[in-house]
Amino acid sequence: MSTINRFEDIKAWQKSRELCKEINKITSFKDFSKDFELKNQINASSGSVMDNIAEGFERSGNKEFIYFLSIAKGSAGEVRSQLYRALDKNYIDNQTFDEIFNLAEITIQLIAGLMNYLKKSSIKGTKFKH
Repeated sequence: MSTINRFEDIKAWQKSRELCKEINKITSFKDFSKDFELKNQINASSGSVMDNIAEGFERSGNKEFIYFLSIAKGSAGEVRSQLYRALDKNYIDNQTFDEIFNLAEITIQLIAGLMNYLKKSSIKGTKFKH
């Protein structure tokens, strides 16, 4: 794994940012934009993915980072569930659903991979270096 100096270097964060952008696009669609509850929920969930990756990274300890990655992964799962709701309400078509659902899945896989890497790492974070 290459050296990561900033959370912006993390592939999972980069992918979660893409996910957030795509969610923002679809929630501006005519019918979707009027469903304030679902619109706010899915925007908050997608934002939570990237924000929790960033927050965990800035905590400087692997255990805390893994904890925040777990929250980010859960938020990506929420996005997937909320996409089904949007599809069922005909706010998005099947193709849009598939594209964004796959983006959420890739994001989840990247987060899970980073979590596994951190669990196996002998470096426990910058605040534990002497």
